[in-house]
Amino acid sequence: METTPHSSPTKPPSEDRLLGGRVLLRQALGGYRAGLDAALLAAACDAAEGARVLEAGCGAGGVLLPAAVRRPGARFTGLERDAAAAALARENVAANGLSGRVAILDGDVARPFKALDLAPFDAVMANPPFFDDPAALRAPAPAKRDAWMADGGLSTWTGFLLKAVREGGTITLIHRADRLADILALLAPKAGSFQVRPVHPHADAPAKRVLVRAIKTGKAPLQLLPALVLHPREGAKHTAEAEAILRGEADLAWR
Repeated sequence: METTPHSSPTKPPSEDRLLGGRVLLRQALGGYRAGLDAALLAAACDAAEGARVLEAGCGAGGVLLPAAVRRPGARFTGLERDAAAAALARENVAANGLSGRVAILDGDVARPFKALDLAPFDAVMANPPFFDDPAALRAPAPAKRDAWMADGGLSTWTGFLLKAVREGGTITLIHRADRLADILALLAPKAGSFQVRPVHPHADAPAKRVLVRAIKTGKAPLQLLPALVLHPREGAKHTAEAEAILRGEADLAWR
C-alpha cells in the first residue's frame, strides 16, 4: 500500500521527518502518504546483522528508510512499479545517506520474482493494498488507486513474497484485521510459525490492523501476541508505547 503515484507538476513533494527527525521523507502531494501503518511495519522489521531485506511496493520509502535506520547492519532493497515513486525513493535514499546499503528497483509484484534475477532474500515485508474489489469502497482518487486497490488481489502479493524469500526467511505484513484469515490461508501452504499482533485504535475498540510475521517452511504453532493500542481516549495523541515506536525509541518485537 506504500506505492506513491505521480505528484502534480505544480506541487513539489512535501518534506516530512520520521523517527523523531532522523529520517527525511519527501512525499508526493495528492497521492498515498506514509502514516501509522508504514511506521508500524518499519518497527516490525527484525532483520539480523548482514540480512538482505526486500520491501515489495516501497513507494517513496516510508517503510524502507525507517527500517534501514532501525537496522543498520542489514541491506535493503525496495521494489516499486511507479516510476515517479521509485525516482522519489532514490532521492530519499541519497538524502538520508543510505545509498551504500539501500537500493530501489523498478518492478511489479504481478511479475514473477525470478524476472528480477536476484537470489531469494532473508526477509521480505509489505503493506499490500487493502482492497481487491473496486466495488468494496468508494472509488479512490486516481492518484491513490494503486495504494488502495490490489491488482490481482492479495494472493498476488503473498505469492510474490513467498517466492522472494528463502527457506527459513521471514515474511512480515501489515493489513486490515478482517483479512487475517485470508492472509494465513494464502501463506500457509509454504509458510508457518505465524505470529500475529493485533493493532487497536483504542483499548476498548476492535483491532483495525494486524501485523503478521511468518517463516517460510516454519512449523511452530501460531502465536497471538499482546495487542498494540495506538490512542488513549483522553490526553495525549498516542499511547506511550505507540509514541515510543513512532519516535524510533522502541521496536515491535516478535519475541
